[in-house]
Amino acid sequence: MTLRERTESAAVRALLALPASAQRRLAGGAPIRRDGQVLDHEMQLLLRLMEAQPGPALPDLTPPQARAEILRTARSVAGPPVAMARVEELTVAGAAGPLPARLYVPLERASAEPGPLLVFFHGGGWVVGDRDSHDAPCRTIAERAGVRVLSVDYRLAPEHPFPAPLDDAVAAFRDVAARAGTFGADAQRIAVGGDSAGGHLATLTALACARGGGSAPAFQLLIYPVTDLSAKSASYGLFGEGFFLTEADMDWYAGHFVPPGVERTDPRVSPLLAADLGDLAPAYVVTAGFDPLRDEGEAYAARLREAGVPVTLRRQRGLVHGFVNMVGAGRAASAAVSELSAVLRAALQR
Repeated sequence: MTLRERTESAAVRALLALPASAQRRLAGGAPIRRDGQVLDHEMQLLLRLMEAQPGPALPDLTPPQARAEILRTARSVAGPPVAMARVEELTVAGAAGPLPARLYVPLERASAEPGPLLVFFHGGGWVVGDRDSHDAPCRTIAERAGVRVLSVDYRLAPEHPFPAPLDDAVAAFRDVAARAGTFGADAQRIAVGGDSAGGHLATLTALACARGGGSAPAFQLLIYPVTDLSAKSASYGLFGEGFFLTEADMDWYAGHFVPPGVERTDPRVSPLLAADLGDLAPAYVVTAGFDPLRDEGEAYAARLREAGVPVTLRRQRGLVHGFVNMVGAGRAASAAVSELSAVLRAALQR
């Protein structure tokens, strides 16, 4: 971390360690209420802190600039690294060659005995994000769920637009499943998951593996996933400005990810529109209440349920998009990550 990142991180932790009453005053007084929900006071304070730091909006940045900015922001709310038994830099197969990956082995899984594994795809609109931007949530999930986590760096748009990120995700999962022992994994207990764009890739990986033969995930962990780029749901109108992820951000991401000539109604772009979602692994879908992606994530959970897939939907009503990266900033995001980790632990137990 740079000096600036360390300073920002320390300041955020100090402010979010204050009593709730002090945080509410610093956040601007009256609670923010929308659609029958109340924004958590920690989220309100974080948003105010972000607003106080002037800088260009995401759509005004080039992809390389945006990648650097997202990494800086992620580090400012990550908190101190969670201790692991070990962290290994590896490669897994992608669709066009090896992909960098990072294996997190929690203390609970330090032995050589095969155990559960989560193949994780990071968020970032298919354009930004990497193993480093999602180091904190991967460590936290590994420790709290008691599972190994393999974070995969798929190729990013616009250099590698659709379908490259999806093809990489599917190839990576199949490679891990075929070489489970290499990663200390029990081949029957390999889950797939991700947040936002990574949740989108996880949904499509589960679909591709279920339909294409071979090993399929044992469980899906879908954290505020993108599921429909063909239309904007009501939550875009409610939360498309002022709650970290904006409508303009999503337009910028999608514009880089989906090249001209590709229909956004293609189910590999918009999995909500897939004709058949049956026979998939059980899923846990978690959404954030103040998130433009909220409704499409919940619609996808409803479609899974209609198809007979065991699914649990959990809306974190007071949180914003990106809360999984805020695990080191206050109590609310950490509690939400603990909850999804407990679900993952239970799903992959024997």
